[in-house]
Amino acid sequence: MKVTLKIKRFNPEVDKKPHWESYTVEVEPTDRVLDALHEVKWTQDGTLALRRSCAHGICGSDAMRINGRNMLACKTLVKDVAQEGGTITVEPILGLPVLKDLIVDMEPFFAHYRAVMPYLVNNDPLPANGRERLQSPADRARYDDTTKCILCACCTTSCPSFWARGEYVGPAAIVQAHRFIFDSRDQAAEERLRILSEPDGVWRCRTVFNCTEACPRGIQVTKAIGEVKEVLRTGVIQ
Repeated sequence: MKVTLKIKRFNPEVDKKPHWESYTVEVEPTDRVLDALHEVKWTQDGTLALRRSCAHGICGSDAMRINGRNMLACKTLVKDVAQEGGTITVEPILGLPVLKDLIVDMEPFFAHYRAVMPYLVNNDPLPANGRERLQSPADRARYDDTTKCILCACCTTSCPSFWARGEYVGPAAIVQAHRFIFDSRDQAAEERLRILSEPDGVWRCRTVFNCTEACPRGIQVTKAIGEVKEVLRTGVIQ
């Protein structure tokens, strides 16, 4: 099938502001949008800049807005997003500085990620086996959903609160904090909760649910944020 990719372009070396350019390519209906973008870059315009790595929905690097919604280009079928006339609009995710075309500066996003201490903290002596800190299947299941995050930024850059104020820590960072707050082996929940109780922490969430809809991994992001809010309200981790 023939599709027309309408791509938002911006080259800071020559452009004063972003503009749209259209490219017609021939692809299979079951090809991914990433395949169509490759067709443009490899056969029509080598100056097109985009990020991608694994191309299998694991690395999260090719997050972009497709027809106005955050998606991974490598997981989105052409047939599912081609509009009437075969047009697909593609633009960079919102709320982060555009470096070139579909590539945004992820450093502000990762700064928020680092701020919530996204790693296990346990200062107890190592177990007798010297290898691992055991926990029950039920304790592991408690935070299973939030272990699925691939840091693609789809949730954070779909959030109106983040668009309005980039200092907001954002859904992805809260998801990462949730993963450790509810881990029975971790000992830094109090410090993470203190970070998330700040003005640009979890309370800036307005429960719009954009984040949950945008997550390509199906994480219940809004639910996780709500659970962190509940711990801050009650002081009890359940």
